[in-house]
Amino acid sequence: QVHLVESGGGLVQPGGSLRLSCVVSGLTFSRYGMGWFRQRPGKEREFIVTIAGGGGATRYADSVKGRFIVSRDNTNNTLYLQMNSLKPDDSGLYYCAKTRGSAGMMHPGDYDYWGQGTQVTVSS
Repeated sequence: QVHLVESGGGLVQPGGSLRLSCVVSGLTFSRYGMGWFRQRPGKEREFIVTIAGGGGATRYADSVKGRFIVSRDNTNNTLYLQMNSLKPDDSGLYYCAKTRGSAGMMHPGDYDYWGQGTQVTVSS
């Protein structure tokens, strides 16, 4: 069975940082691209970033580019999202997911396995 487990969410002040982790099991991790999505209150699930299986190719949403950094540790089957300069509008439920294909996929339907989500709240 394929499992994705996010962690690292929490409450942070505006301008602060958080690092999210996603531990993946049940597949050969390095063969697959991965992505991060978020769902903010009252909004549709939105794309944040995708990363290729080898970690070399990434694509970010304009809303987070320059603030968020994705990385992966294929030895430990872990995906990361470093979030800096956080804003209240970044608050929401963050999901990691496995892509059906290559990096660059930006839609929820392009991903076939999802984690349970981790809550990020940015507030003073």
